[in-house]
Amino acid sequence: MNATNTTPPYAPATRTSKLAAVGLIAFLAAGFVSNGWGVLAQHMQLMREDPSLERVLDGTVMREIAEHMSNAPLTAEAARLQRGLGWLTLRDLGPRVRQGCPGWLFLRDELLVHRDGASHAETRAATVAQLRQALARRGIALLVAVVPDKTRIEAEHLCGLHRPAVLDSRAAEWTARVAAHGVPVLDLTAALGKVPGDAYLRTDTHWNEAGAGAAAHALAERIRALGTPLQPGPAYQVQAQAPAPRAGDLVRLAGLDWLPPSWQPQAEIVQEHTYTAQAQAAASADDLFGDAGLPTIAVLGTSYSRTSNFIPQLSQALGAAVGNFARDGGEFGGAAQAYFASPAYRQTPPKLIVWEVNERDLQTPLKDADAVQLK
Repeated sequence: MNATNTTPPYAPATRTSKLAAVGLIAFLAAGFVSNGWGVLAQHMQLMREDPSLERVLDGTVMREIAEHMSNAPLTAEAARLQRGLGWLTLRDLGPRVRQGCPGWLFLRDELLVHRDGASHAETRAATVAQLRQALARRGIALLVAVVPDKTRIEAEHLCGLHRPAVLDSRAAEWTARVAAHGVPVLDLTAALGKVPGDAYLRTDTHWNEAGAGAAAHALAERIRALGTPLQPGPAYQVQAQAPAPRAGDLVRLAGLDWLPPSWQPQAEIVQEHTYTAQAQAAASADDLFGDAGLPTIAVLGTSYSRTSNFIPQLSQALGAAVGNFARDGGEFGGAAQAYFASPAYRQTPPKLIVWEVNERDLQTPLKDADAVQLK
């Protein structure tokens, strides 16, 4: 005869399971409300671009949805606390930042090997070649400048970080491919490699003032070799600031910038300079009508062109006016797309466009913004 266990569950265990269920339901409900509020009330965009079949199949659509949903209020706050706790307990910097030697942080994107990377790089080289031809028909020259990875130039500070050997020739191969299309191009690796001391900021993705200055002088030399007529620019008064801690963008990317400074990764002490353009006296009819001050050079590109006084140093090295149309987060084609659609380009086209691109963006999956075209 089979015996049936009719003993009731232990009362505290029953209460605990009910509390756990209620807690889980409350947590899921809070997440649903938070995400719904972000989408409906805050007009949170779930995808950057239209969900094409290719982007659905390669996982890009779901990745973008997850990325945007992470910005919902509750999710963002939970992630912020998790990142802070992860750093304080495990020295974890999150998915996009890596620790090199003591005091040095690096962007993980520079260490990634992308599927079909060679094909993506070739497509971008072809885009540059087509743009150069279109600009030439309008009497505008194009010069491409490639900014090498921080992990390439500061390799001695990687310590335990591994940079795949397949990336060693990435910048050189792409510049050779662009040059084969007949496009003037400058790889800034050699110039940055000659900087005494550091060329890049330690807790930031960007070059420091010494690195920016070396790049500016190398670029100025190449621009002069092209023979493009230059509009004289202003003189600059340069004043050194007192050395001070500089918060790097990699600390922000790791989600640790909200912590007290003493709890964050060690800040670098940096001496920066202020560049103040001096007023020029009107000396011609063009000056009187405001035409002489318009730059004949337009720089397109990324946040590198907006960091460490790169543009003032380039203008100073050339003795010419330089227009800065770079965009933070512009990646390969973002700044170019925006510039060619702007009144600045249509109303006052330059004689020379300098297109600054990052090495790490050359082989990444293609985006709509990368298909730069003149309208």
